[in-house]
Amino acid sequence: MVDAKELWKSCLNEIENEVSKANFSTWFRNTSILKEEGGVIYIGVPNEFVRDWLQNKYHKLITKTVAGFFDTMRAVEYAITKIEGPQKDLPIQNAESFMNNELPLKDLYINKEDNLNPRYKFDSFIVGAFNELAYAAAQAIINKPGASYNPFFVYGGTGLGKTHLIQAIGNSIKEKHLDKKVHYITLEKFATDLVNSFTAGNNKTNAFKEKYRKYDLLIIDDIQFIGKMEKTQEELFHTFNTFYENNKQIVFSSDKHPNFIPGLEDRLKSRFAAGMIVDISEPEYESRLAILKVKSKELGVTLSEELLRYMAESIQGNIRELEGGLNTIICQYRLKNKAISVGEAKTLLKNSIKPKKNVAIKEVVKTVADFYNLGEMEIYEKTRRKEIVRARQVVMYILREDFNVSYPLIGQKLGGKDHTTVIHSHLKIKTDLKNDSSLVQDLEQIRIMFK
Repeated sequence: MVDAKELWKSCLNEIENEVSKANFSTWFRNTSILKEEGGVIYIGVPNEFVRDWLQNKYHKLITKTVAGFFDTMRAVEYAITKIEGPQKDLPIQNAESFMNNELPLKDLYINKEDNLNPRYKFDSFIVGAFNELAYAAAQAIINKPGASYNPFFVYGGTGLGKTHLIQAIGNSIKEKHLDKKVHYITLEKFATDLVNSFTAGNNKTNAFKEKYRKYDLLIIDDIQFIGKMEKTQEELFHTFNTFYENNKQIVFSSDKHPNFIPGLEDRLKSRFAAGMIVDISEPEYESRLAILKVKSKELGVTLSEELLRYMAESIQGNIRELEGGLNTIICQYRLKNKAISVGEAKTLLKNSIKPKKNVAIKEVVKTVADFYNLGEMEIYEKTRRKEIVRARQVVMYILREDFNVSYPLIGQKLGGKDHTTVIHSHLKIKTDLKNDSSLVQDLEQIRIMFK
């Protein structure tokens, strides 16, 4: 019998690491696990407002976390309860008396056949300059799975919508191609299944191979953890070859480009490169503003244009951070039942707005030099060698564009260059980026190294 208090305590410890302190305190306080029934975990919440926020904003995180501690979990639902604090030692099976009779009917289950969350669809996916290439590639895959961009490898930092994108591909293919078998899995689960099959003998190993190779679309999330898993790499290599040879689609997501996954075998890097590798970056101002407008509309709250613009300008992180800031504003809006001014928003969001990134200029020089296989001191040399000039220009561009270092200081630190030289270098890279796709990819990969 599972102890509900201990189970939820373990889950909350994990969740606290994934959300901001303010959001954790606001949305997860006074929650508890009420019971388990048929693989469904029921979570008690203090009111409708908290239930809706957990349902709409944290359902995936909660589901994934609970599943990590409760193997037979099939779904998570929420119920309003009068309980004002965490449960005492309460066996899950005997918590009926604490359940509110009116359980939400709109809860959507993770499909246990394909592991897809039906919430992740493209009609709720915000497209902007930061993800439009990934979105366009996804649409091509949906139209002709196995024929376009196979494999499809999408990478980027946390909270940028990678999981939404790859699961939306799966849900769209299910709808468009009724005969296709789709399966979504994290690398961790894939590796666990493989290890279990080894310990159970040859029959189970063969069953493992058959299980994953019967699908027409296999989606593997969080592939960045594969570096030290030699057996998993080997099995994934053979699985990939089977899919590719049979024109079946395979999709991967990662928090970094495959070239920067430590310990990843060259043969897998080669397989990934044979398809399409595309990144999702942090959303730019216009996309952040669009996300805020759509999300606030979904939640039935009207915020002023001035306030939305302030938030889009100030919260320059990922989508999760943007939504966290919006949650804070809307919570205050509903508590006060009146519009929130920009001045009030500044106070409310002071902990959500990250200070501008700081970095040592020497660190940027070293990172760029390493990327281009140059010695660090070569960047400072007075030379017209093309490869060094280009690397130095990239350093100047990154220092100005990403870290807002002044032109004179950049020139001073890079061998006493005049600030006009730095301006020219910055504009040169900015212009070349419009037409040079290899330079675009270079900068994407270099920027990942600073994260």
